[in-house]
Amino acid sequence: MGALARAHPKLTLRFISIMASEYATSGEYIKHHLQNLTYGKLPAGYERTDHHGDVVEVLSAPTWTVAHNAQEAKDMGFMAFHVDSLGVSVVLGAVFTFFFWLAARRATAGVPAGLQNFVEWVVEFIESSVRGSFSHVNPLVAPLALTVFMWVFLMNLMDLIPVDWLPWVATLAGVPYLKIVPSTDPNVTFALALSVFILVLYYSVKMKGPGGFFAELAFQPFPKFLFPVNLLLEGVGLIAKPISLALRLFGNMYAGEMIFILIALMFGGGWVLGLFGGVLQWAWAVFHILIITLQAFIFMTLTIVYLDMAHSEHH
Repeated sequence: MGALARAHPKLTLRFISIMASEYATSGEYIKHHLQNLTYGKLPAGYERTDHHGDVVEVLSAPTWTVAHNAQEAKDMGFMAFHVDSLGVSVVLGAVFTFFFWLAARRATAGVPAGLQNFVEWVVEFIESSVRGSFSHVNPLVAPLALTVFMWVFLMNLMDLIPVDWLPWVATLAGVPYLKIVPSTDPNVTFALALSVFILVLYYSVKMKGPGGFFAELAFQPFPKFLFPVNLLLEGVGLIAKPISLALRLFGNMYAGEMIFILIALMFGGGWVLGLFGGVLQWAWAVFHILIITLQAFIFMTLTIVYLDMAHSEHH
């Protein structure tokens, strides 16, 4: 945003004027940027209101529609879709797949360069991580680790795009909300963590058998006659794995996005605060690159470790 201010001052003033006219308070601005584009079902008789609270429409039948505010998104309940999180995640997954496929197709036996050099470096990095953390043989683990690392990294990387740019373009196109960082949506992080958890349960039962898996939960760390206590402790530890995996990624990325949003508020306070905000935004973006990469690495490493524990007799 600071670079935009220096290169296009009129456009920046336009951003600021839109913010000043559309949001009465900083709180409204923050809430708008934290709201997902939600598609769900509203019941018959539902009263839809504008941002002033005035009723503008009463639904005559149950209707699948896009939520116009946070209250509508809440009233849609569990069976609602965060279209922006789903869309961005799918696009980023397709980008990752395309570029790695392109590098594999154009690979040469000589000295790698450009895209091939980057892809080979990433693959070697993932291979060394898997060899260091996974002590068994499973052809699924390395591709899974590569997919998890690159997908989470790309989702986190979206946090470096200034918070107002794409939502402003979306507003011009009639889209009321747009969150472009999928990893700041707990639904996305829990979906990833639950996918890993399902694989952990599958391989735990496959490698140890149902009886062996149950014995692992019920007969340690205390003697067998204390199996209710063992089952409680080990069960809580098992369930905590996907929860901690999801919340760690979500919490760190959500906090990072919140700081970017707070810095963006400074651009509406005049040129002095705007200039200072530009410096802060640059500094935080540089530091945030470390967080983005580290969180992707931690998610991948824990995925490998959990799968290794699922293949082991004891943990």
